Amino acid sequence: MTAYLPMLATLLALLAGLAVGKAWERYKLRDGKWIDRRRARQSPHYILGLNFLVANQIDLAIEELSRAAGLDADALEVHMILGNLYREKGQVGKAITVHQALLQRPTLRKLEHAYVLLCLGLDYKRGGFVDRALEAFNEVLRLDPRNEYALVNLQKLHEEQHQWSDAYDTRKRLSKLADIDERPQNQAILAFLENEIGLEAIRRKDYAEAIRRFEGAIDLDKRAVPAYLNLGDVRVAQGQDKEADAIWAKLIDVAPDRAYLAFDRLEALAIRTGSPDRFTRLCKRLIDENPQDWRARLALSRHLAASERPRDALDLLFAALVQNPHALGIHQAIWRALGQLRHEPILVDRYSELTRHAVFYLDPHVCLRCRYRSTELLWQCPHCHDWNTFVEERIAPAQDTTEVEV
Repeated sequence: MTAYLPMLATLLALLAGLAVGKAWERYKLRDGKWIDRRRARQSPHYILGLNFLVANQIDLAIEELSRAAGLDADALEVHMILGNLYREKGQVGKAITVHQALLQRPTLRKLEHAYVLLCLGLDYKRGGFVDRALEAFNEVLRLDPRNEYALVNLQKLHEEQHQWSDAYDTRKRLSKLADIDERPQNQAILAFLENEIGLEAIRRKDYAEAIRRFEGAIDLDKRAVPAYLNLGDVRVAQGQDKEADAIWAKLIDVAPDRAYLAFDRLEALAIRTGSPDRFTRLCKRLIDENPQDWRARLALSRHLAASERPRDALDLLFAALVQNPHALGIHQAIWRALGQLRHEPILVDRYSELTRHAVFYLDPHVCLRCRYRSTELLWQCPHCHDWNTFVEERIAPAQDTTEVEV
């Protein structure tokens, strides 16, 4: 029995040490009184505050969490949440004060320091203090090089300042941390950033650098539509029309849903090179491949109207109208064609019948992230700054497409 006494004593000492450690973790001595560190999180104010926060009742959440924080001034997470709520309410000064006060704590661990700095960087960003925000996010990355939130916000800051090369380098760092299933999205964003760097090169008349950047964007993402458009523009500026035509033709092959973005370029090129029928054949091919392609019909109708063929243009426009009765561009083209024909009554009646229940879309493009609306397709949302989030909002066709003759 006595042989087990040392082992038993060691075990009891270990258990006592654990108990003391847990007690030290939970309690602290303040003004001669032991304070329970869990009081803030276990108080009804903390729980109510979280409930109000989930319900998006920010004012009530701040009120309850402030009471919870009053129970323990050292409750780090409660004060961090309060600072973030002040920022969301637009009270940036209060948010900065709260987070700066947290940074003064000498007992902050490295990871805690990094996350308080991250919150402070978000405060500075919201307040428009760009230099301070950049400094804060970079300091976060010094403490925690794998902090994805800091990298994302750093990238967005560089984009807002049009510092495209810095944004590209930051996204490269972020892509190395991402899971493999996130690689396509990262490649697409890198392609958009390459495209922006290429546009900067165009403004400097550095066509060689621009070409390298646009081709790099296409290598990163085969559907990097703006890179195809801009690369073709550079080739036209260099007098290489055939190369431009091949680039835009490839765009149509890899992204037929975005082919309409190249229509004006291809039509101008076909007319300039003395072969306008090439554009006509292209539009007809796209219509044959996709009978719902109203944009190809609209482009071809404009081409025919310019060639003094308004009746042929109207036939195409009426077919396009069935596919998308809410597109203002179609209605404007119809009125122009009717004007060329001096408003033949039978055509006016047909137009009126087709548009009886139409609602014109002035801003049909909408961001999937933040619902920002635009009259044109944008590659980066000016509101939430995410890339390639715009889609065209559509309502069902006016009638069954099988009833339409092209």
